[in-house]
Amino acid sequence: MAHFQLRPASSRLALAIAGAIAVAGMAVSPIARAQSEGNILIADQFNNRVIEINPATHHVVWTFGNGSDVPGPHSVVGVNDAERIGPLTLISGTGTPPGLPGCSDTVNGCPDNRVFIVDPSGNIVWQYGQAGVTGDGPNQLNTPVHSLFLISFPGHTGPHVLITDQGNQRVILVNLNHQIVWQYGTTGMAGDGPGQLSNPNSAEVLANGHVLIADESNNRVIEITTGGKLVKTFTDQGTVSGAAFASRLANGDTLISDANNNRIVEVNGSDHTVWQYVTNTAADSNPSPAPTRAVRLQNGNTLISDQFNDRVMEVTHAGKIVFQQGTINAPGSGFNQLNGPYDAKVIGDFTGLTPPFSVQP
Repeated sequence: MAHFQLRPASSRLALAIAGAIAVAGMAVSPIARAQSEGNILIADQFNNRVIEINPATHHVVWTFGNGSDVPGPHSVVGVNDAERIGPLTLISGTGTPPGLPGCSDTVNGCPDNRVFIVDPSGNIVWQYGQAGVTGDGPNQLNTPVHSLFLISFPGHTGPHVLITDQGNQRVILVNLNHQIVWQYGTTGMAGDGPGQLSNPNSAEVLANGHVLIADESNNRVIEITTGGKLVKTFTDQGTVSGAAFASRLANGDTLISDANNNRIVEVNGSDHTVWQYVTNTAADSNPSPAPTRAVRLQNGNTLISDQFNDRVMEVTHAGKIVFQQGTINAPGSGFNQLNGPYDAKVIGDFTGLTPPFSVQP
C-alpha cells in the first residue's frame, strides 16, 4: 500500500478523489482488500482513537489517534464515527463534554469539531472543520457525530461528505472544496417542525435517493427527500427514546439504535417491531449502556456498539453473542479493551443501504 505524505490542499483533494475511485472498486488491489475486509473498525470514543482489529485474535492491526485530548494532526478527541473508504479512513472528531472520560478539562470540555480523511500512514489528507473551534460559519462545525463519504448525491455529481453536525442542528453535504451544497435542519435552531431537527445523530442515503436521519432528541427516525419533504417517521409506535443511528435493511425494514431504551430495534414499514435486542440484561452490565450503533451483517447477525458497556459485540437473530471485543462494563485501553466505543463496522460488510447499494462479496 502506498505511503503518503501530508501535502498541499490541492494534492490532498486529489488523494481524496482517488479514495472515491477506490470506493467504487477501481483502485484497491485484491491483496489490500483481503488484508482489511472482515476486520472491524471501531471508534473507541473515550480512548480518543480509531482502531482496526482482527476479530480472530482481538489484536489491533491499525490505529489513528495518540490518545491526546487536544485535537491535532495525529490525534482525535471523542471520536464517534469511522468509515473505511478504500485505503483511506473517514473519521468524525466529535469532541468530549466536561465530566466524561478522555477529557482532562472538567470545565470547558475537549472540543474537536472536525471531519477528516486519513491515509494508511495516519496523515490527514482532507478535513472539514477546524481543530477545537466551535462554530457554524464556513469550514466550521459543532459536535459532528457522523459522516458518510458519497460518490454521488441526488442533484450533485462527484464525491461529497455528508456530515451530521449535531450541535448546529443540521445535516450538511459538503463537497471536497469545503462548500456546503445541501442542508437539512435549521442552523442553530432545534425543533420538530418542517425542516427542523433536534440533536441529529446520523444520516444515511438510501437507494431511492432519500435521506434517513436519526433525529435523536426528537426520539424519531425520519426519511426525507433531498427536497426536504418528510416521507416517513419511525418511532416504533412512539417507544423510541434517543435514536442514535438508523439504517435501511435489504428487506425494507429499518434498524434503529434506541439508546435510551438500551436496545436495538428493527421496525417494518408500518413502524412495528419485528426484532429487538436489549443490551443491559447481563448481571455485570451497566444499567444504562446506551448502545449507539448497530449494523446488520451479511450473515444476518447484528454488530452492536454497546457504548457504556465498553464492548462491541456480534449477536445472532436468536440473541446469542458470537463475538465480543472489550470486557463488559470494564473500560480500558489494553489488549481487548475499549472505553465507550461509539461505532463499529466490519470492513467490506455493511448492508444498511448506502452507496453503491450493493453487498460486497
